Amino acid sequence: MALIRVEGVSVAYGKPPHPVLADITLEIQEGSFVCVLGQTGCGKSTLLRLVLGAEQPNTGRILIDGREHRRPDRVCGYVPQKYSLFPDRTALDNITFGPEACEFGLFGRLRPRFYARRRAWRQEAFEYLVKTGLAPGDGHKYPDQLSGGMQQRVAIAQALINKPRILLMDEAFSALDPGTRADMQHLIRTLWQATGTTILFVTHNTQEALSLGTRIVVLAREGSGGSRIMADLDVPRPCEESEIPRLVRRLEGVSRQREDRRELEYKAPLLDG
Repeated sequence: MALIRVEGVSVAYGKPPHPVLADITLEIQEGSFVCVLGQTGCGKSTLLRLVLGAEQPNTGRILIDGREHRRPDRVCGYVPQKYSLFPDRTALDNITFGPEACEFGLFGRLRPRFYARRRAWRQEAFEYLVKTGLAPGDGHKYPDQLSGGMQQRVAIAQALINKPRILLMDEAFSALDPGTRADMQHLIRTLWQATGTTILFVTHNTQEALSLGTRIVVLAREGSGGSRIMADLDVPRPCEESEIPRLVRRLEGVSRQREDRRELEYKAPLLDG
């Protein structure tokens, strides 16, 4: 049984409704690294939020392990495009915030067990800092004392400490400079290989999708309707360097053809008039 099942999902926003996703059906097996590729505005992030449980579809449903998933929980870790760190907390406190809040709530510090558990979480947080390529001393720094790449490493550690079965990453490296981005791509593949976590990674960068994913799902709009799955491609590992240009042309060609078709459909009434 697939770990994630997206069954006939459609989403529309606004009044009158503006279609975003149309009849999306998708199965994702546990341990896979799936990249969702498509142009800006095609609904990639919406699909990610649906799997997270932060949004609900107008029609269809999301299943995780065979059960309908309707709210965020510890099964899914989430890394947004803009690292969501608390500016008044150190890197270490940002990483341990999730476990503390889940187990003890807002008033957990009043409970006798809290500080014993906190020591264990902080030790684990230090281990995740090192795994994500930071130094132990970075744990005592505040977000404004860290570079963009360092902040994103903290955000990844923040998600991983909850030991999610599914890690959702929404354009997680797009704001980074090319060198840092390459380092982060290597880091996330290394962590994926070490943990076996199922990763759903949203990007509009074809090269990034090919360098990271074992499978690429392309979303694109058809006409005035919502986006559909236009290509679903397994990526061979290791991916031969000579194969990359062909795969890039194939994936980018899918999106380009759909966009050209949308433009023709838009212009057709004007031409007929």
